[in-house]
Amino acid sequence: MAVAPGAFPASAAPITFTGLASGVEVNGLSAGGVLFSYSLGNGNVVIDGGPGVTNNLNPPNVVSAGDNSGILTLALPSLETMFGYGYAILDTNTVTDATTITLFNGATNVGTLSYNGSPDPSFAGGFAGIQSTVPFDSVQLTFDSVDAPAFALDNVVFASVPEPSAILLVLTGAAALFWLRRPKNSHC
Repeated sequence: MAVAPGAFPASAAPITFTGLASGVEVNGLSAGGVLFSYSLGNGNVVIDGGPGVTNNLNPPNVVSAGDNSGILTLALPSLETMFGYGYAILDTNTVTDATTITLFNGATNVGTLSYNGSPDPSFAGGFAGIQSTVPFDSVQLTFDSVDAPAFALDNVVFASVPEPSAILLVLTGAAALFWLRRPKNSHC
């Protein structure tokens, strides 16, 4: 298993929370096929304007409105190999381990990566992107609640990048079908 920062294919469309009213509860929310839940329950994470526009956030976005020390879990609609999101935390300085992504395949922990937050432009944040060689269907996000009393996230993106062996298998199958369907010369 290898988990590493990832670059997303252009076809991966982000979940932007556009069209959701301010104050909508995130615990139990389904958006873009993803089910969101927060370990500390209702009233702590809502849709809001957050910190405004930054490099990776654009209102509306997911914002902590109460206790931000919980775990935000995203149940994905299928097995994926890439995941990421833009984030900001309520701190104006660089913050070590500002957010952490933990990936799961069912109940099995696939891997974890933490990301530092840099002023983006005024709040610490950035884009956290991860790629795994082991597919996953659930993601847990945590934020540094010691250095920052609030967090926001937006532009959630996930994708599945086929393994090179899977691509080779598909190409081999296509070549075999082409060979079987080619016109045969008849000899009289």
